[in-house]
Amino acid sequence: MRKLFLLLFVALVGNWAWGQEIDYSVYEDKLNFYVANDLGRNGYYDQKPIAELMGEMAEEIGPEFVLAAGDVHHFEGVRSVNDPLWMTNYELIYAHPELMIHWYPILGNHEYRGNTQAVIDYSTVSRRWEMPGRYYTKTFEDEGTTLRVVWIDTTPLIDKYRNEPDKYPDACLQNIEAQLQWLDATLAAAKENWVIVVGHHPVYADTPKEESERADMQKRVDSILRKHRVDMYINGHIHNFQHIRVKGSDIDYVTNSSASLSRKVNATEGTVFCSPEPGFSVVSASPKALELRMIDKKGQVLHTVTRTK
Repeated sequence: MRKLFLLLFVALVGNWAWGQEIDYSVYEDKLNFYVANDLGRNGYYDQKPIAELMGEMAEEIGPEFVLAAGDVHHFEGVRSVNDPLWMTNYELIYAHPELMIHWYPILGNHEYRGNTQAVIDYSTVSRRWEMPGRYYTKTFEDEGTTLRVVWIDTTPLIDKYRNEPDKYPDACLQNIEAQLQWLDATLAAAKENWVIVVGHHPVYADTPKEESERADMQKRVDSILRKHRVDMYINGHIHNFQHIRVKGSDIDYVTNSSASLSRKVNATEGTVFCSPEPGFSVVSASPKALELRMIDKKGQVLHTVTRTK
């Protein structure tokens, strides 16, 4: 009898949690946008339900754009702008009317297994796919808030990928010094209320992936981020949520979870929060606050990263 009661209790609590009302008032009068990455599973492993949730929540939130932090296509990237994966990984999955907004992507390591130029050139095919280059910057202004987002191309910045030309043929062809000089100059000129840098690979994170990936990012990128005191560095790649603060830096390092097929995670040095849930994030900016909310596949906020002025 007690076992039956416990099962009923768990079921009721689960249904109650699923049906909890979402507080949309926190997004009012702010510049809002989505962060999504590690998408491409042809709709499987929670990708389709999460895509539908993004659309439904967008009806209330009104995101200005989607920041797509790499690996839109697993596993071998795409062959061309006409590759069927554009339909099965992207167009037919993120089909909600409220997601017909600008998507600003970067390349992930899986795109580098295929035709990276085709990912950029897809901007000429899709009205919502906006990718002017392998790295670029754009400013946004709304509700009295100015925001600069800087997209960087992290795969070539990591020696592991440059040393595998058979697997990642375009990585060793990129001029990493030119990109780093551009990043330094772009951040030096930034005058907006908030500055966010986004790359596919993490600077700091708990991950079973090779330590050399983070070491190269710390050596080549983190010194520039700290020099210019950016507000957030956002990445994908690890397939879970992580918020890290490290000694000597005032930057919030955020790993956004996968929009499909998440992975386990453990706390590491500097971890403020971590979760193995799949989902996406909503970033909200006002003149006084910058907030990133980590959203699970039920639409619930798992954690909020908050910066204030």
